[in-house]
Amino acid sequence: MQINIDPGVLKECEYMISLHQQYGAPITIDNVPDLIAYILSNVVSGSRRPGSWERSMLDSMGLVADCDEHQTYRANYGLPDSSGG
Repeated sequence: MQINIDPGVLKECEYMISLHQQYGAPITIDNVPDLIAYILSNVVSGSRRPGSWERSMLDSMGLVADCDEHQTYRANYGLPDSSGG
């Protein structure tokens, strides 16, 4: 998979990393791919965990589907299986 990032967004990511390196942060990240991976990991955690702090990000961005299925906790990533996982 390849993801294209807007040049302005890339510059902001690089700036965030430089601030982390210069001043520290609770979670320090050293490069843009790791920053993007961390952000995406939190977004998808919010998708499967209603009530989590990550879900509030999805709600704010309008990324929660308007259905009961997206309001159900799932222990695993991806499509739920028939056993409820």
